Amino acid sequence: MSNKPEISILMSAHNSSDVLKDSINSILNQDFSNFEFLIMNDGSTDDTYEIINNYLKLDQRIQLFNNSNNLGLTKSLNLLFKKSTAAFIARQDADDISLTNRLSRQLEILKSQNYDICVSRAINKNSKKLIPNISYWVPKKILFKFKNPYIHGTLVAKRKVFEKINGYDEKFYYSQDYKFFSDCYKHNLKIKYLNEPLYILNTKGNISSQKHFEQKKFADLVKNEYKIYENLFK
Repeated sequence: MSNKPEISILMSAHNSSDVLKDSINSILNQDFSNFEFLIMNDGSTDDTYEIINNYLKLDQRIQLFNNSNNLGLTKSLNLLFKKSTAAFIARQDADDISLTNRLSRQLEILKSQNYDICVSRAINKNSKKLIPNISYWVPKKILFKFKNPYIHGTLVAKRKVFEKINGYDEKFYYSQDYKFFSDCYKHNLKIKYLNEPLYILNTKGNISSQKHFEQKKFADLVKNEYKIYENLFK
């Protein structure tokens, strides 16, 4: 492995001890190995910190950071980005699983084609169905008026994307992924959405299901903003 990693993988974990090992292992078992894995323990009160700390002894690519209090996903990801060093940035959620070829496939796209961001479809961990289903075929700039069409955990992007939009908007404690992609559209960044699933997404007991009202409130703010600047481009 070269001294400088090609990809920085950002993961924030809060009270994720039941699912964390499978998620971390899915990254460590990638067929692409030249990465750094930055993990934030975001004020957990279970065994999350201890689990990550044990992995430090097993793999030198992992770096552990710790928030003494729970700051939330948005601020944690921005803190991790500031610690990252690679030319490409990837996301991984603590309760999801990346398929073995995920990083190599997405990196190949970003290096060989004129895209700034690469995302993919996923397999629903709970139902085993492909997601999204029919909505995948709807033009994304139309779908974006109603919801975020992209699966945040599948994100791999050039570093300049985060620099150009100034990372995640910290006013958005929820729906930060919707706002992130909205900001990408605002800056005319090009997104490749792979038809093939490269990720296994947990939809049970996650933040979207537990904080539905809060997510909707912040998502509505993104929708309203998107309608305004979309009209300016017509």
